[in-house]
Amino acid sequence: MKRITSMGSADGMSAIELENRNLIIASSSFPRRSSSFEEASSLNHDKGKLSVVRSKVFSSIKVVVLSAKINVLMPFGPLAILLDKLFHNHGLVFLSSLLGILPLAERLGYTTEQLVCFTGPTVGSLLNATFGNATELIISIHALKSGLIRVVQQSLLGSILSNLLLVLGSAFFAGGLVFYDREQIFNKADATVDFGLLLMAVMGLLFPSVLHSTNTEAINWKSELALSRFTSCIMLVAYASYIAFQLNGRKNAQAPVDDEERGLSEVDSADAEAPEISMWESIIWLSILTVWISILSEYLVNTIEGASEDLKIPIPFISVILLPIVGNATEHVGTIIFAVKDKLDISLGVAIGSSIQISLFVIPFCVVTGWIVGRPMDLNFQLFETTSLFIAVVIVAFMLHNGTSNYLKGLMLILCYLIVAASYFVHVDPPSIQT
Repeated sequence: MKRITSMGSADGMSAIELENRNLIIASSSFPRRSSSFEEASSLNHDKGKLSVVRSKVFSSIKVVVLSAKINVLMPFGPLAILLDKLFHNHGLVFLSSLLGILPLAERLGYTTEQLVCFTGPTVGSLLNATFGNATELIISIHALKSGLIRVVQQSLLGSILSNLLLVLGSAFFAGGLVFYDREQIFNKADATVDFGLLLMAVMGLLFPSVLHSTNTEAINWKSELALSRFTSCIMLVAYASYIAFQLNGRKNAQAPVDDEERGLSEVDSADAEAPEISMWESIIWLSILTVWISILSEYLVNTIEGASEDLKIPIPFISVILLPIVGNATEHVGTIIFAVKDKLDISLGVAIGSSIQISLFVIPFCVVTGWIVGRPMDLNFQLFETTSLFIAVVIVAFMLHNGTSNYLKGLMLILCYLIVAASYFVHVDPPSIQT
């Protein structure tokens, strides 16, 4: 009995153990099913994320690349590289590079405006100051590296002339035609401060030229170079003070004083346009456009001298007229749009502010950069160029002295620019100062 009982108990225990093992095996199969389900759900989730990213990329490309009509000129950029590799025709490469940079400069301004929507006015003003003349700065650095100091000087001088005469004149003319029955009004006090800074810049450019022309320098060439470097440092300090003054003024203007001003600020914020792309998209596009402009600028600079011979166009005309028109494409369009909307203060801020930035920041920055890399660029822009700048500043100052504008003033500024363009078409640098 004991043996039978023990055997029965042993069989019962083995049966129980078999059942437990079967339960364990059966239960172990469920996690596998759940893990496969989780893998499938995570895969679907990743596919969903990928489709969202893909749709955002396509939407961003559509907004930035395909929305503006001027972007039909973008294929000229790759065409310039192709022409340089296949035919080595400097004239065609130069024209293709010029046309290819034009939409990139406009899109650079657009993406900067989109990024400003996500920042405050303080950071936004710094972004506008940084990228407003990025095209001119990139072209100038490439020309400086290539030793084309006269191209750097004349292109930056041409940017100032273009902003003061062509860009501002087009804004006055377009606004005057839209508001034909009345004169447009702008803040005369702000314009006076801006022109004070411009006259300071003209003074900084005038003294090295006069020192060279009158042969009164203590040590030939070295005196004007030392004076130019010292003056450039002073102009950079003046520009930093100008930026600090602008930022401080905007901070003080942010808080509305009474209910009426608070209501006006609410209306202005309601009228503000919502950004079309996100902040990170704006940053990525800024990086892409800056790199692409830098690549095309190298082809543009390397073919200037050859294009001058192939196209029978003097280098001063290319540097002073053609290059600044491309670099100022964003300012040109923006000032006209704001003038047509009767926001003339913004138009003046864009045109004159850009001229101040070039004269007090970009030009001194190039002098200091040339000092560092061993390219002796100075502020001696020669008497012909400096005189044209001085006359342009004086003419614009007289046009703005009463705080009003009309289409006639705009037409006069445009005609003055045509005279300047014709003058540089027949002007050739003496061989002794060509670099």
